[in-house]
Amino acid sequence: MWKRPGRWFVMLMRTDPFRDLDRFTQQLLGTNARPSAMLMDAWREGEQFVVEFDLPGVSPHSVDLDVERNVLTVTAQRKPVDDKANFLAAERPRGVFSRQLVLGDNVDLDRIQAGYRDGVLRLVIPVAEKAKPRKITINRDGGSDQQIVAGHHTNGKSNGKQRSDDTVTAAVSA
Repeated sequence: MWKRPGRWFVMLMRTDPFRDLDRFTQQLLGTNARPSAMLMDAWREGEQFVVEFDLPGVSPHSVDLDVERNVLTVTAQRKPVDDKANFLAAERPRGVFSRQLVLGDNVDLDRIQAGYRDGVLRLVIPVAEKAKPRKITINRDGGSDQQIVAGHHTNGKSNGKQRSDDTVTAAVSA
């Protein structure tokens, strides 16, 4: 209790025995509002996919990218503050962070580009040539290919006749 001239003030402190446990769980597992993993945005821009990770306070030298088969792994480290510091608030997670993306067969893993600026890691992942839509041309010259309109084979007999436009018609007798 504190005493001010002529009044008594009582300072109440509400205690919650699970507060520290909740805080520890949120730091490990994250929450919907603040996940413990790296925050990420991903979208497609024409012939490429763009992925951005928020890594504020992380040195570019501590960021590592690995691709194995179709799994892209991003690892980063935010160094701890001096052990002698007396924290008043410690809300930013520190240590090593890692996130994996499973990429489909429609991307070109050999041409991934990465850049780091203002605490944002930006990956540009091109669409693979084999996954891009393409036209297949149809050979329309008057060569030796024939178009079959109808054809049946009955007891080794066929009444098919060759027309002048290289189309084979077949007549089937009942």
